[in-house]
Amino acid sequence: MSIKLLKYIVTNSCIRSRVLNMKYMSTVNNDKLIKVIFNKANGDKITAEGKKGDSLLDVIINNNLDFDGYGACEGTLTCSTCHVILDSKDYDALPDKPSDEELDMLDLAYNLTDTSRLGCQIILEEKLDGLEVKVPATVNDARYN
Repeated sequence: MSIKLLKYIVTNSCIRSRVLNMKYMSTVNNDKLIKVIFNKANGDKITAEGKKGDSLLDVIINNNLDFDGYGACEGTLTCSTCHVILDSKDYDALPDKPSDEELDMLDLAYNLTDTSRLGCQIILEEKLDGLEVKVPATVNDARYN
């Protein structure tokens, strides 16, 4: 592969990635907060809020929630530690279906179900206000398998 071709591929990949990510970036003037309820395996319910465009991982980080090991790769789709389980209705309501990369990581998650998703890939929208997700008791950091 020539250097010129490699530069072209890398440049276009980076530009495409930035454009796609900008679609979901939180806005500073967005006053409407979206409520998310995290149901832990031990029965605890933790309610937090995020902005439109935040991922569930952002909600956990921005609210300083302590979920042991959650989001170890910081949303780069290289682990499955932000695995959450949704009910069927909420799963079907998500605007984006899981990508092949997300499905590959989910294959390595504990307690995988048909409605499992990675929290770093669920982007909040107003219609998701009140979303409830189950957080499995154990996380599996796929980077070390």
